[in-house]
Amino acid sequence: MGLLVYRVFEALDELVAIVEEARGVPMTAGCVVPRGDVLELLDDVRDAIPGELDDAQDVLDHRDKLVGDARSSAEKTVSAANNEASSTVENAREDADRILADAKAQADRMVSEARTHAEQMVADAEEQAERTVEEGRHEYETVTGRARSEADRMIESGKATYDRSVADGTAEQQRLVSQTEVVQTAHAESARVIDAAHAESDRLRSDCDVYVDTKLAEFEDFLSGTIRSVGRGRQQLRTGSGVPDYGQDYEGATRRR
Repeated sequence: MGLLVYRVFEALDELVAIVEEARGVPMTAGCVVPRGDVLELLDDVRDAIPGELDDAQDVLDHRDKLVGDARSSAEKTVSAANNEASSTVENAREDADRILADAKAQADRMVSEARTHAEQMVADAEEQAERTVEEGRHEYETVTGRARSEADRMIESGKATYDRSVADGTAEQQRLVSQTEVVQTAHAESARVIDAAHAESDRLRSDCDVYVDTKLAEFEDFLSGTIRSVGRGRQQLRTGSGVPDYGQDYEGATRRR
């Protein structure tokens, strides 16, 4: 019964909103409303009216018939019928007031429960999002720290190799310069050794860049999965479809890594 009366008031609120938002007719106080929407809401109101009210209306209609018949028969019968009708109307009014009060109390309880549930869902989603972001930040710092250490190590190794190659080339150049018959050969060999040292340094730097880029791409996939999970959680909160499952997306992002 409480839900039926709640639907009546909900449909009436929608009718009021339609009339308030309807386009006005120029030079008149009238407006243009969508007939289909209004008729549909009126049907909802008619279907949602409790059977007790319909029975009360039947009683009122029957009372009017009795009053009409009694008026033609005798004044005394009319007076008795009027008294009975007044009593019936008063009882119906009391029942209607009681039904309305029960419906309002039920509606207040439902709104309070829905608000509490929504606030809890939002709090859970925010907490889950904060945990996910914190885990992502920690993972990012770990990955970038390892990548930075590996890059520094590879660069240091490249520098050491380059320095050794340059030193070896310089020593070889000095040795060859001391021998006049192989001066040209010494210059060529020295240039080759120096070029090889530069090539090795470039190769090590390229390997370092590839390693860092690979780690950052993995972390980008992880963050993308986290963002999609949070977006779906917000969408489910707006549509009221329940608390989102963040764990599944987080596990999927972890497996892709």
